[in-house]
Amino acid sequence: MILSFYYVLISIFIQTPSFEGKWVSVDDETGLEKSIINLYVENEKLYGRIETLLLPEDKGKLCLNCQGSELNTPIEGLVILKGLVKDGEEWTGGTILDPANGKEYSCTLFLNGPSELNVRGFIGFSFLGRTQKWRRFK
Repeated sequence: MILSFYYVLISIFIQTPSFEGKWVSVDDETGLEKSIINLYVENEKLYGRIETLLLPEDKGKLCLNCQGSELNTPIEGLVILKGLVKDGEEWTGGTILDPANGKEYSCTLFLNGPSELNVRGFIGFSFLGRTQKWRRFK
């Protein structure tokens, strides 16, 4: 009885932090908070939707350079992370869309503690890209 109580208590404290939830994207050049993105799992794949654009000049913008059905759609509400699969301690194998230029990049996400998310977008090889740090929305 006591042993099972300790097992439950320990399992609560050593749980891996979740990728799911709301994150604030931060521009890696200016340091400005740009948007709130909701990460969610659907059919065992991770997706991310822009819920809110934080900069006043971005409000109401459309994805003018996007392709297909995303062309000229509002950036708020746009799914920018698609189809990432869990691989150990990270999510990878999917894509990230940059609404500024309409291009999709391969993507890997990994946590740097419970409240910082590293978002790596790249072309072809992971070393040919850049990493943004997002912080958990409170």
